[in-house]
Amino acid sequence: MTKNLHYLSSYQFDLPEELIAQYPCTPRDNSRLMVIDRKSGTISEMRFRELSDFLNEGDSLVFNDTKVIPARLFGTRKTGGVAEIFLTNRVNDDNWEVLARPGKKLKKWDVVYFGKDFSAEIVESLEDGRKLVKFHFEGDFDNVLAQYGKLPLPQYIKRDSEHAIDNERYQTVYAKNSGAVAAPTAGLHFTDELLKKLAEKGVTQEFVTLHVGIGTFRPVQVDDIRDHKMHSEKVFISQKAAAFLNSKARDRRQICVGTTCCRSLESSVNDEGKIKEGEHSTDIFIYPGYQFKYVNHLLTNFHLPGSSLLMLVSAFAGYELIMEAYRKAILEKYRFFSYGDAMLIL
Repeated sequence: MTKNLHYLSSYQFDLPEELIAQYPCTPRDNSRLMVIDRKSGTISEMRFRELSDFLNEGDSLVFNDTKVIPARLFGTRKTGGVAEIFLTNRVNDDNWEVLARPGKKLKKWDVVYFGKDFSAEIVESLEDGRKLVKFHFEGDFDNVLAQYGKLPLPQYIKRDSEHAIDNERYQTVYAKNSGAVAAPTAGLHFTDELLKKLAEKGVTQEFVTLHVGIGTFRPVQVDDIRDHKMHSEKVFISQKAAAFLNSKARDRRQICVGTTCCRSLESSVNDEGKIKEGEHSTDIFIYPGYQFKYVNHLLTNFHLPGSSLLMLVSAFAGYELIMEAYRKAILEKYRFFSYGDAMLIL
């Protein structure tokens, strides 16, 4: 029976819980890398560190250099009850859109206290359970947040989010621009040594920025995926990056590292296939039927059942080929999700 690729049920699959990676691979580039050739339909495997042997002089990599912020804040209300504020989108220096718990008990003008000189005041209730808050603090907000905030690990990592290893390993080694509440996980496999080896081989590297929002990794919850609405995320592409991206040689491979990088590029390309520089917000939702305008090769992780990311890679590689690859990954016990193994789609 032919699958209707607009139905959420087409993207559900059974995943053994033991395949959900709870800790990162050590070292980073020792993870497994499944390689899918869309043209031939072949599926092969290598270690991630072998990427430097696989790529050639003149090939290039495009990364998302966003940096994860310590977005989880735990405090108390005036009543003494505990509360959590999860930062999702920065409106300006003092005001943020957040998720708040207990959401129903936190009303307009209520205050959550995190420390002597740091608190959040509820300004407005927004759609999708979000709230607008105004922070009160002394000094630089990012410094205060670093003092009180906790790293926002995904919910499927079922352990103490304060584990020391996460402060380093839930960031890419090239993370630069703070603003994400989730890591661009395809980039977690790269080490400084691997990047250096690639550069010495003549594989060029460029960076764009998409501040990953919490909505990116949320499962789709409507039966007809065309009714799903992505949360908006901020994208920035410098003049230098745009010039580099628009000069790519047709006979050389340019690998887009991660679905967030892919969404950055596909939301920034014009009808002539050229990448536009500057800053914008995107809520682009890519699913089967989408015609890619720029991205030709994609490096990604293995994604949640029913997620928009699984739909994106199905659009990119073809649904049947991706489902075959996922069945193989489960059979051969690949590690899934943020700290899991990787897939290169050519």
